[in-house]
Amino acid sequence: MGAVIAVVNQKGGVGKTTTAISLGAALGDRKQRVLLVDADPQANATSALGQPRNEDGGLYDALVGERPLDGSLVETGSRGLSLAPATLDLAGAEVELVPVMAREFRMRRALAPLQDRFDLILIDCPPSLGLLTVNALAAADWALAPVQAEYLALEGLLHLSQTISLVQHNLNPELRVLGIVLTMFDGRTNLARQVEEEVRRHFDNTFTSVIPRSVRLSEAPSHGQAIEQYDPASAGAEAYRRLADELIERLALPGAEVPGDH
Repeated sequence: MGAVIAVVNQKGGVGKTTTAISLGAALGDRKQRVLLVDADPQANATSALGQPRNEDGGLYDALVGERPLDGSLVETGSRGLSLAPATLDLAGAEVELVPVMAREFRMRRALAPLQDRFDLILIDCPPSLGLLTVNALAAADWALAPVQAEYLALEGLLHLSQTISLVQHNLNPELRVLGIVLTMFDGRTNLARQVEEEVRRHFDNTFTSVIPRSVRLSEAPSHGQAIEQYDPASAGAEAYRRLADELIERLALPGAEVPGDH
């Protein structure tokens, strides 16, 4: 059964979607079968991988209409990486699910039939702690938190930790925190180094790999590609490959291979 990882942070602009895409592509390059679920109504992961933001179907139909999600999956340009796209209708799911019985478990039920087809399922959560994010955490085995190396990082992590704790106690006792990923890191500034020191001091599960601030990472979505395809020699691509290797080691994933040319 494939492990489900919610890539989550209630704060926007921290590199969450970039991490979900780039990590998924790097893991696919390591012979892992990866499904990226775009659970954000903004559909940034969908468009960043060159897919249209359709008006219906996708995750919305699976959550609200309880239709099988496998018919909506699309292949991406990245080896081993499939996508469950978001659609414009997904924005209404937060409201439409409110009166539904067991609404927090709709995503878990949608993903269950797919877990034997994939080694890993990554859920790109919205930048909020609403019902879609709660659904993702209720469905996940692990939570992975990208955190920008800036002053408010620790405050945001505190709120996220409280939410994860509530989900663990009320919805998903099996949920665990896989780790913290420092993103948009500029080692030339004292602030970034201080934030890194504080995050590592408070959270011993912070990944060793640090994602640098990178123009190439910002450019890749406009070409509909993950950084692994757009510029595999860039510092950003190399950083996500190192992160993928760390994740493989933490989860002891079977069958993972590091490409010889990397």
